[in-house]
Amino acid sequence: MFKNKKNYDSKFKTKTVLEVSKEENIKIPLSNNESTFAGLNLAQPLMRAIADAGYSTPTPVQAQAIPLVLAGGDLLAGAQTGTGKTAAFMLPILHRLAEKSAANSRSGRPRCLILAPTRELAAQIEESAQTYGKYLPLKSVAVFGGVNIYPQIKALRGHVEILVATPGRLLDHVGQKTLDLSGVEILVLDEADRMLDMGFIRDIKKIIALLPKQHQSLLFSATLSDEIKALAGGLLHNPAFIEAARSNTLSELVEHSVHLVPQRLKSHLLSHLIKHHDWKQVLVFTRTKHGANRLTEKLVADGIPSAAIHSNKSQPARTKALAQFKDGSLFVLVATDIAARGLDIDQLPHVVNFELPNAPKDYVHRIGRTGRAGSSGVAISLVDKEEFRYLKDIERLIKRGIPKIAFDSFVPPANLSAEAPRPPHSQRGQKRTNAPRTAGAGNRSRRQSDGHGQKPRSPKQRDHKRVAAGGLPNRARRKNSLP
Repeated sequence: MFKNKKNYDSKFKTKTVLEVSKEENIKIPLSNNESTFAGLNLAQPLMRAIADAGYSTPTPVQAQAIPLVLAGGDLLAGAQTGTGKTAAFMLPILHRLAEKSAANSRSGRPRCLILAPTRELAAQIEESAQTYGKYLPLKSVAVFGGVNIYPQIKALRGHVEILVATPGRLLDHVGQKTLDLSGVEILVLDEADRMLDMGFIRDIKKIIALLPKQHQSLLFSATLSDEIKALAGGLLHNPAFIEAARSNTLSELVEHSVHLVPQRLKSHLLSHLIKHHDWKQVLVFTRTKHGANRLTEKLVADGIPSAAIHSNKSQPARTKALAQFKDGSLFVLVATDIAARGLDIDQLPHVVNFELPNAPKDYVHRIGRTGRAGSSGVAISLVDKEEFRYLKDIERLIKRGIPKIAFDSFVPPANLSAEAPRPPHSQRGQKRTNAPRTAGAGNRSRRQSDGHGQKPRSPKQRDHKRVAAGGLPNRARRKNSLP
């Protein structure tokens, strides 16, 4: 869509960016925005809710985005998580919806649609709508997969102004005709880069085709890649453009360090670090779901209250684990990248990379869980020799070296068995061979076993399980699928 930067800048006519003071490491708005919420002309009920939440000064992205959204135009915003971007779009949306009543209000016909890539983020955004809109007569609902669909259908039978959804479950509701998108006045795509990474682009295009032609579109993304620019070019009309933090920047309030340690000793070192420093709240990232489960079992066996969240966990289990982690009853939350994207945990003190991510930008997203809203944080990476190339890629991306720290008080357990040779990272967790595949080979293996020594379920059994989880049977899914 944009062949060069000149075309890109000319497309996004209002370019409001931030410069960084090298002396003080403070992001300074180039525009003359007001430094308090009182100067943003928000409705009085919203100001009461902001005061109740203890906020008085908007973050840079809030100071810039709120006036632009209130003006009614489209917006492309580059904003890392932890910069206050949810309030940056939620506050002006609530103001606009409260200011003007719906032209044709009826049940299941929302006025604002917010799309998010993960269930946790969707629930978090809807919670923000309730927090900031508690003095307004506006109803918000979140719909996402992994839970029974029928309570969501019941909620949509009432009048809903703000709908927060993951794309797949939203299309399920459209297919069941429990949702009417013809009244959407404002569309928000949050964490747009992650939605592209997770393969939601086709679903997003289907959803946009169901919206009225005249609506305001807001796109928020942590990175402004060529794919994001192409999506914005096709979705937004003469948008304003702001970048609240340069891509791949890290908070100066986070202390980074690396412990060089063999893979087989990582779980033992992590357990020792938690006990030695008396850590009470640690978010740990693993590369795989199986690795998250195995590490959790090890920490629990060592007497450290822990839980894992990833896509194989049921939504109630994920919600419970996150709630216990926030209230302090769980010391450690072990997560994969997809499950943890968008998690907002107040004053999270410690993030540990049990394994480095393949993509360097994911390091920035992981570390962004700590050092938020002016709080300090500690980010520790446990690095095996096979991960050195990932470490170098990360240091190249963030344009700084990460200190390597020796931990003298750690004594490895005696009689620990030698680690078996491991495949390269690119093949780890995949059952691939160099042998040629024959037609239907994958299907035959699935028909023979489900991987756990059990007979595969029949189509009717699979439908029964899908309906019990709140989805649609295969026949209904095919019937209701969109072109």
